[in-house]
Amino acid sequence: MADKAHLNGAYYGPSIPPPSRPKRSFNRPGRGVSDFCCCGCIFSLIFKLIFSIIITVGIAALIIWLIFRPNQIKFHVTDAKLTQFNLTDSTTNNLRYNLALNITIRNPNKRIGVYYDRIEARAFYEGQRFSSIQLEKFYQGHKNTSVLSPVFNSQNLIVLNAEELAEFNQEKSSGTYSIDVKLYLRVRFKFGVIKTWRFKPRIECDLKVPLSAADGKSTVGLGAFQRTKCDLDL
Repeated sequence: MADKAHLNGAYYGPSIPPPSRPKRSFNRPGRGVSDFCCCGCIFSLIFKLIFSIIITVGIAALIIWLIFRPNQIKFHVTDAKLTQFNLTDSTTNNLRYNLALNITIRNPNKRIGVYYDRIEARAFYEGQRFSSIQLEKFYQGHKNTSVLSPVFNSQNLIVLNAEELAEFNQEKSSGTYSIDVKLYLRVRFKFGVIKTWRFKPRIECDLKVPLSAADGKSTVGLGAFQRTKCDLDL
């Protein structure tokens, strides 16, 4: 009876788990990769745009150059009068000077005009500036020659070492001084109705100026002043 009861009863065998279902993985595209591709496209577009602008400007500049064929503006110091250039005291190095120049500016171009918006003339001795003046601005037309007449007349302190002072005394004995004059410009060019942006060239004139008498006629130095070409430094 016991066995029969055992057979008729419920049987609980070992528990077997149901087969597990494979988990589905859903891979969402990462935002980092998408953003990187998007940024790359933007940078590529900007680069192409900048490159196109550069090419367009270059072609336009070449066309303008072929049409107008610009020639370099020429600067010359045609005359210089130095009636005073001496140190009042070798201890204080106080320089008294009186220098007058004529500077010609030649525009050889047929179709290009020049606006001189700012002209500053500076005078140097032994690399030291001893005077500076502002000149009047003006417009220079085609195939035109203009004349600037700066006058440096005052006194100023310059510091000369022993070697530079010896050079000064030697030039004083010869009566001819090495004076550098520089023009600091702000210019614009006019091509027909087109005006360019401002350029800031510098004109350098290395002069050998003989000392003249107070009347400006007789020359104390060796010979008269020689016409001097100036160098253009962009």
